[in-house]
Amino acid sequence: MKGLRVREMALADCDRVAEIRIRGWQSAYRGLIPQVYLDGLSTAEDAERRRARFAQADGGVVNLVAEDAGGELVGWACHGPYRDGEVLTPDAELYAIYVHPEHTGRGVGRALLTESVDRCSRAGHGQLLLWVLKENGRARRFYERAGFHADGAEEPFEVEGTTVPEVRYARALPADLTAASESSPAHAPPPRRAPDGRGPRPVRAWPGRRRACRVRPHRRGPRDGRGRAAAAAAAGW
Repeated sequence: MKGLRVREMALADCDRVAEIRIRGWQSAYRGLIPQVYLDGLSTAEDAERRRARFAQADGGVVNLVAEDAGGELVGWACHGPYRDGEVLTPDAELYAIYVHPEHTGRGVGRALLTESVDRCSRAGHGQLLLWVLKENGRARRFYERAGFHADGAEEPFEVEGTTVPEVRYARALPADLTAASESSPAHAPPPRRAPDGRGPRPVRAWPGRRRACRVRPHRRGPRDGRGRAAAAAAAGW
């Protein structure tokens, strides 16, 4: 997409980001998540949550937006530390990445992911992790083309009585961009998340609810909901 620009999100972007997240969920997860759950998602409620979380941000979570040549926001991504419960690990996690359904296939998701990878590398993280719905073939192919691979970790969560499995993907970050010194402790593989969902990820949150195991916006969902699936969904904290 010509004229595309990726920048940090501002408080004034919350309404549009909420629309991108919810529309992204409803489009990308159709057939993967119970339709009754998707139909019940509210953009207005999600925007309020966005504003509240944005105001409470501690600086560890980075929200990025992509805007077209006309200044319209067309995508959103969020990344930050990968957590083992409340303990920060040396890794980073892509909590969410969504592109408005009307702008998919134009390189927006790729631009957001590239920026997140670059920022995580410069911040000194050894690898970038993310969770994606196991049956979301489109998202998995998107991440694989970007150099990510499934690392064997898998975790289910429940939505409207339906069990939805997620798998974890990982990508080693460029050593020449890593800020950590050569004397840093050896990089250990990240732990799996705790059964209560409060494990290693900050959160992505399922728009509007917490998952049976745990959820993102500091839950998972569109962690964007944290149902961990970072949601290349159309490709909450």
